Amino acid sequence: MASPLNAFHSALVVEPTLAPIPEGWFWMGSKAGQDNERPIHRVWVDAFQLAAYQITNREYEHFLRATASQSPPLWNDPNFNHPGQPVVAVSWFDAMKYCEWLTAATGRRYRLPTEAEWERAARGNQEGKLFPWGDASPESLPDYAMRWKSGPEPVGRYAPNAFGLYDISENVHEWCSDWYQPDYYAISPDRNPRGPETGKRRSSRGGSWRHHIKVTRCAARSSIPPEFHYADYGFRLACGSAGVPAGS
Repeated sequence: MASPLNAFHSALVVEPTLAPIPEGWFWMGSKAGQDNERPIHRVWVDAFQLAAYQITNREYEHFLRATASQSPPLWNDPNFNHPGQPVVAVSWFDAMKYCEWLTAATGRRYRLPTEAEWERAARGNQEGKLFPWGDASPESLPDYAMRWKSGPEPVGRYAPNAFGLYDISENVHEWCSDWYQPDYYAISPDRNPRGPETGKRRSSRGGSWRHHIKVTRCAARSSIPPEFHYADYGFRLACGSAGVPAGS
């Protein structure tokens, strides 16, 4: 792979390209999935912005330089250290530290999206569809056979969804802000749900280079303990929304 990370020049701050996600109601969950995706329920999400791309190694390098933080596992692995690849093996805590750093550096409140925000954004106003592109299986996509199998691809190689989000539901699993609870949908509020108050695992959404099929559906839910560092876990940033108070 090209351009080792240590060849980067130090820079100040790189803010993500943000895509506007309009306010609105949508049906969250799926009959086609696992028990934790039911019941299907109607949810309102306030307008917010979501990063068009997953956070890359190039962007994360600026954070490491500015904060003297420890680099994540696999940082120097040639399968994972291309500047344009999404950063991987970052824990939920690492992702939160990045949000806090960028917020302090820019004066704009960056954060992780909630599960509801993520699903609303991934669906792109396509109600009831299985995937961000519709109901066609990932294997039927014309470029599926060319997808990388040994690591994530550089971001933005394929067409975005209807809201302008690249690699949404693909490439790496994306951390969400919520604690995970399998039966949360049975008690979830219908406006700007933020997940349970406590838990042992944090929610994540989307498929990855290692799981092209299993959790690529818009409604598919997954979770791991927040301290874990996995080779197919990364994140993208959210910004704004009156439904999520500052400091959360």
